[in-house]
Amino acid sequence: MGHGSRNEGGVGTATTTSSSLSVDGRQNVESATTWLLSDSMLRDESPVSNHSTSSTVSVDGAIPSVTASSLAVNGSQTQADAKTVAWKDLPRKDQLTVITLARLSEPLVQTSLQSYMFYQLKWFDPSLPDSVIASQAGILHASFTAAQFVTSMMWGRVADSRQFGRKTVLLIGLSGTMISCLGFGFSTTFWQALFFRSLGGITNGNVGVLRTMISETVWEKKYQSRAFLLLPMTFNVGTIIGPILGGILSDPAGSYPSLFGDIWFFQKFPYATPNILSAVFLFCAMLLVWLLLEETLDLCVDKRDMGLELGHRLKLWLARKRSKGSYSRLPTSDVTTTDIETHPFTHGQQPPIKPQTPRRRYIHRLPFTRIFTPNVISTLTASLLLSLHVGTFNSLWFVFLSTPVYDPSRGAESPSAPPPRLPFLFTGGLGLHPREVGLAMAILGVLGIALQLLVYPSLSARLGTVRSWRIFLLFFPFTYFIAPYLSLVPSSSPPPAPKDGVLVWLAIAGVLCFHVIGRTFALPAQTILVNNCTPHPSVLGTVHGIGQSVSSLSRTVGPFLGGFLYGQGLARGVVGAVFWCLSAVAIGGIVASLFVHEGDGHEIWLEGDEEDDV
Repeated sequence: MGHGSRNEGGVGTATTTSSSLSVDGRQNVESATTWLLSDSMLRDESPVSNHSTSSTVSVDGAIPSVTASSLAVNGSQTQADAKTVAWKDLPRKDQLTVITLARLSEPLVQTSLQSYMFYQLKWFDPSLPDSVIASQAGILHASFTAAQFVTSMMWGRVADSRQFGRKTVLLIGLSGTMISCLGFGFSTTFWQALFFRSLGGITNGNVGVLRTMISETVWEKKYQSRAFLLLPMTFNVGTIIGPILGGILSDPAGSYPSLFGDIWFFQKFPYATPNILSAVFLFCAMLLVWLLLEETLDLCVDKRDMGLELGHRLKLWLARKRSKGSYSRLPTSDVTTTDIETHPFTHGQQPPIKPQTPRRRYIHRLPFTRIFTPNVISTLTASLLLSLHVGTFNSLWFVFLSTPVYDPSRGAESPSAPPPRLPFLFTGGLGLHPREVGLAMAILGVLGIALQLLVYPSLSARLGTVRSWRIFLLFFPFTYFIAPYLSLVPSSSPPPAPKDGVLVWLAIAGVLCFHVIGRTFALPAQTILVNNCTPHPSVLGTVHGIGQSVSSLSRTVGPFLGGFLYGQGLARGVVGAVFWCLSAVAIGGIVASLFVHEGDGHEIWLEGDEEDDV
């Protein structure tokens, strides 16, 4: 990946030591490089040490010779360091906090509406059968991701441009999602809801941008297993809070008739309340991003940021208020003070806001046609299949939980459906109400957070990104195969009453446990692999945009076809057919993972890449 890639770049001159080494070898290069640096450089966190995220290390001039024995001596030290990295060791916690909060606002919106979408569609037209409602739910879910598929690559390119940068694209995405959320809450027809869901997808390319910003904020590769875990962990927090809020706040007049039954607003717009709350979350996220988040694109890092300046002004004001409240005289000889009143910032001048992380400048940008290396194609294919079955299951899960229980006295929806006959001919869902659906989805989030905090980082460091990813992909086929059998678990209440009882909830928790284990380990690893397969740092945002576009394509096709197949299965008495199809897709994803290897984020070198801006 070293010599050949640099030759492919056409003009790179430095020689890399990683050209003939495996993943372990690349780690050894980093260890050897660190070992040969002076102690003062290590203490100061020099630009050289901060550039260790690019596993291909240029050593011309700085290191006369690096032998295989010296690499082997320090290899174990690098692996030990990777295992001892803790959450408190992460750099730039202030920026990672803002990025995490920006990500949190969106799963809150998505999972909130999923808990009541089936019932909102029923409210639009109560005469529609359950099979049609299931298909409409799939269309609504797919409309958001379909719009993302069309625009995500564009937003990735825009985020890589000097005119916009990462932060502007992020603000556009949050504002578009907020408008979409409010419009969806006040919709009274299916077509209105479809329009606003599509609008949210068109303006939202945030996932790819946030992943790019994490990569550019946290340089060192040893922190990746922790840093890239923040986004999926935040998603799990959203799956806990969002469904609960959606279930509690949806249709207040019907859920709490003694309190809100006579209020006109709740009768006219029964599903507006959770969306209004979601819009408030999104607005707060926009405000935090505008005031506190630093631009990470190298081309835009020196541009004036009015929001960041105002954020610094507010910090100075708060600091002055605190100092007045707890004033004590200090010796002037021991302390150097800054007069806030005479500070140039308070007189309208731009403050010297500089990023704390040293940055490498890349003079040339890799052409779009050269992005698609074999490893990029393999990684994106595996990402597509993983997103396909995970996204489809997520969209089907809440519909399956809301689908009425099969009533033998009424029979199947279609008169031509065959009678139930195990193990494959059966139908019906669990008939849970929005609050119970929210609880079931919250279980998924709680399990995911526990695993991500306590298990994933250490296990990923022990097994490696690719190996852990491949192992935990095996959990998905089994999960999808057993999921539809939840409709057969004995209930404490006879049909057509909703499923309840200890056995039902234990079965739900068991299925979710398998799914969460697979998702907890596979999705963060997939994000790291997409990040590291980038052939050149100048197109990092573009690659993440393509990755989100690929993911959106799969999450568009999957829920749309899944909703249609689920409706057909309900009508024909084979509710499990779509889930068993997902098992087949998951097996295909396991096969595709065998062709993926972890890149170093800099496979192709261009002229001037070795030149630092420090």
